[in-house]
Amino acid sequence: MCVFCDIIEKKIPSEIVDENDDIFVIKDINPKAPSHFLIIPKKHIESIKNLEGVENLLLTKIIITAKTVAKKHNLYGYKLIFNVGKEGGQIINHLHLHLLGGWTSRPKKIDI
Repeated sequence: MCVFCDIIEKKIPSEIVDENDDIFVIKDINPKAPSHFLIIPKKHIESIKNLEGVENLLLTKIIITAKTVAKKHNLYGYKLIFNVGKEGGQIINHLHLHLLGGWTSRPKKIDI
């Protein structure tokens, strides 16, 4: 079993940000940005390169979840990153999307 599967099954503690029937969202324990979340499908799929056509809806749900989390955390600009395979920087062999943001906040309106 992989570490993300253990986190999803709550065998390993994590800071849960959001969860639904298909997706689990946690804070990254080694953040690369002020806000760094991992959007993880509950179904174990090793990588993007292991996706089958029937899983296109799941990929859409992952991206929509990232958009929802970004909005909830007031991230007005952000990066979405899939690392694919060891050569692409993927450390854990369970499909996941990195949501990074929070470098700046939206400027406040100035009354003149």
